[in-house]
Amino acid sequence: MSIEFEHVTKRYGSTTALDGISLTLEQGHIYGLLGNNGAGKSTLLSILTDRQIADSGTILVDGQPTRNNDAALQKLFMVGEQNLFPTGMKVERAFRITASFYPGFDMEYAVALAKKFDLPLKKKINALSTGYASIFRMILGLSVNAPYVFFDEPVLGLDARHRELFYQTLAEKFSVSGGTYLLSTHLIAEAENLIDHTIVIYEGQLLCNGPTETLLDNTYSISGPAALVDSAIVGKDVLSCQALGGLKTAAIQGTPEPNLPPELAIGRLGLQDYFIALQEFQEKQSA
Repeated sequence: MSIEFEHVTKRYGSTTALDGISLTLEQGHIYGLLGNNGAGKSTLLSILTDRQIADSGTILVDGQPTRNNDAALQKLFMVGEQNLFPTGMKVERAFRITASFYPGFDMEYAVALAKKFDLPLKKKINALSTGYASIFRMILGLSVNAPYVFFDEPVLGLDARHRELFYQTLAEKFSVSGGTYLLSTHLIAEAENLIDHTIVIYEGQLLCNGPTETLLDNTYSISGPAALVDSAIVGKDVLSCQALGGLKTAAIQGTPEPNLPPELAIGRLGLQDYFIALQEFQEKQSA
């Protein structure tokens, strides 16, 4: 079971939002879809869920094309930033409507999550605050039990406690269901421990796609006196450099050499630092 993107391209006038994207989402992972604003993440998800039409390329869900295909689309559930329910509908009614379209929807679990997140079931959806509107949509995604669930900025407007509660709940859900989840988020450091496979899009192109641990194992940081750092990074694949006074830190693609001067510190990049370094490298290449 998998989702396959095959050379998917989308343009808006002279702007290319997606440029021949090809990748595969396999069953049993939590994917991180990362990219700056305007990179093409939301466009990719909109085309996947048949809310937009690609100019070229195809998307297959378990071997079936998604375009105008209810059988394929029913396997997907998208948690976005918009409320697609009628104005004035109450939370509990929206749960029941969702259950009528998705037979796997767990109403008992949704009600339990509403209590856990302090979401009032009798409140109208359009009366919810930004944070509680996010909680409502998030609960739908956690309860729907579709094979593939996509969260586009799921913690928008949530306080720190509710964000952490979401991450914990998703981890618990994944450990039980073993489904496929995708997080498109700017809060990379918060979600890092959940993401086992990382996809990075830059200006509509696929920049990075691989197991998170493998990507991070193949990068490191080196910091210390600027002159020593400059000597140590000669001939290396330098992603980014930052200098402060007489000190410098560099992010390097590869593995560190042994027997470096003791004044230099070698560190492991977190996913957010790795993402930022990749972005800086691409910006320099494009300049």
